[in-house]
Amino acid sequence: MKFIKNLKLAAVVMATSGVALSASAQDVRGAGSSFVNPLFQKIFADYTPAKVDYQSIGSGGGIAQLTAKTVDFGDSDAPLNDEQTAKMGGPSAVLHIPMTSGAVVVTYNVPGVAGGLKLSGKDLADIYLGKVTKWNSREVADSNPGVKLPDLPIVVIHRSDGSGTSFIFTDYLTKVNSDWASKVGKATAPNWPAGLGGKGNEGVSGLVKQTPGAIGYVELAYAIQNKMPYAFIQNKSGKFINPTLAATTLASNVAIPADTKVSVTNTDNPAGYPIASFTWALIYKEQNYNGRTKEQAAKLLKLLWWNVHQGQKFCAPLNYAPLSKAAVKAAEAVLKSATYGGKAIL
Repeated sequence: MKFIKNLKLAAVVMATSGVALSASAQDVRGAGSSFVNPLFQKIFADYTPAKVDYQSIGSGGGIAQLTAKTVDFGDSDAPLNDEQTAKMGGPSAVLHIPMTSGAVVVTYNVPGVAGGLKLSGKDLADIYLGKVTKWNSREVADSNPGVKLPDLPIVVIHRSDGSGTSFIFTDYLTKVNSDWASKVGKATAPNWPAGLGGKGNEGVSGLVKQTPGAIGYVELAYAIQNKMPYAFIQNKSGKFINPTLAATTLASNVAIPADTKVSVTNTDNPAGYPIASFTWALIYKEQNYNGRTKEQAAKLLKLLWWNVHQGQKFCAPLNYAPLSKAAVKAAEAVLKSATYGGKAIL
């Protein structure tokens, strides 16, 4: 097992250092979201028709590599913005294929509070604005009656890299706190008003775990794998929701537009968890570019088709929400629109 992990690490080091991997090393290359990385590692290890090299470098990195056409697909937890879309050739140039949905959880390291902390969206935003600075502040205490909160400074931890997880988190904060909306807003790399940065979900979870008084946000699987507590977040209905798979599924079971770009944060569902999102594989609609062969394009499309069908069986065991029937149908339509030389690949 250690030998296999070392091989994977070597592949990532070679890819990120600019050393080209041989054609025999992998058939499909992807990069991007660390949010979905635990799921992708399992899916791609199980997929036998092609070898897949996926680099967990954050959504911003995946978008940059796809823009530079150095990977076959990027993965992002945020849809492309107008500037990113323009750099890739316009609205019709890039396709968004939903892969799964998951929860962004608020994790913390508060001595004496092992679990069950409750936070409203407004108070969470005020913590990240630097307005609420102590764990025993009135704002936090009001949501946690009977909990002995320490007189300890809150150490805010956020992502240092361009991140779809940050986009999901700030998209939610923008919807629930007008001060956050006017001063910071939603972005993959916002101008953080306070705190320390960690690279990737891995970096944030590591900083939170080693820093007493810390608060951070990570994908649910990272919190579970690292045995870290996470907060119940108040939703639009006023209920404090545990970020379970069922609550995430309820949030993401919505009408899907044809381009699949939809936000599911701050859900209207009274039992839904409010900080949830889809993650999307991004590919060029026209696959005949940079000397790519039709065979390469077909391998990519067949992989992504498998992801949204057979690959969904791996979602729930890893704490991701499987795609709804509506999302699968939308993903199929998007994949069928991909072309090589103007002709459909699938």
